[in-house]
Amino acid sequence: MSVPLLALVFAAAAAAQPHSGYEASVRQWRSAYENSLRADDGWLTLAGLFWLKEGANSAGTAPGSDILLPPGSAPARAGEFDFRGNITLFRAAAGAGVMVNGHPATEAPLIADTDGVPSLVQIGGLTMMVIHRGKRYGIRVKNKQSPVRLHFTGLRWYPVKPQYRIAAEFHAYPQPRRIAIPNVLGDTEPLPSPGYAAFTVGGVRVRLFPVTEDGRLFFIFRDRTSGKATYGSGRFLDADMPVNGKVTLDFNEAYNPPCAFTPYATCPLPPASNRLSVAIEAGEKKYGDH
Repeated sequence: MSVPLLALVFAAAAAAQPHSGYEASVRQWRSAYENSLRADDGWLTLAGLFWLKEGANSAGTAPGSDILLPPGSAPARAGEFDFRGNITLFRAAAGAGVMVNGHPATEAPLIADTDGVPSLVQIGGLTMMVIHRGKRYGIRVKNKQSPVRLHFTGLRWYPVKPQYRIAAEFHAYPQPRRIAIPNVLGDTEPLPSPGYAAFTVGGVRVRLFPVTEDGRLFFIFRDRTSGKATYGSGRFLDADMPVNGKVTLDFNEAYNPPCAFTPYATCPLPPASNRLSVAIEAGEKKYGDH
């Protein structure tokens, strides 16, 4: 091989190295994300969602239970959730072997997910917790032996495309403004948005409006691929907080909401401002027939 040709080979390898390193980091992120879905407490374990009525709500595998647990997963009568004035108290049935937050319990008040770290009611491989959505309180059931988890076939992704890692402008508001975020339950919740990201994709100038979650930006968006190659209701994207008026949006890490895998999630939907007229051909594709 001639010296000029060697130089070209080395130059090409050097140019490819940043991309290969970036692609490896995205693949690592995708693997970690899929592992979180498969985990013992991941979204694939969701097995039920039951809205509480005022008073006693029976739980067990017996037909007619208000909170009907999967057959063989718990006693016929596991106990009851006593719900009064937005306060939930769990009373275990005798011999049910119930744990609350890892400790044996016969009776315990429960913290809902919107009031702090939620209390976990455990029976064998089942976990139950109180969730609060709009004006409703419910019991979310997770099952380590959920058929969705046992038969999970893995995620599908677009190939990693570096051009979809976008350095967007971030236009911050002097004070956060509330934007209306709908959800699959038909509720709409006004959530604070710190500003908006502006960028060009597919030759089109667009804006995306985030909310904040756990100290990061959280985008809920829909694009021209939704309902075709990607999940119909839209996808999620996380980003670090902006620095000096810039925010990195890596659509190679765009992912599906839990509702793509289970009917028991209460997913937010894209606000009207985040329904894009362009195709974002990056990130997670739809799962199965969803």
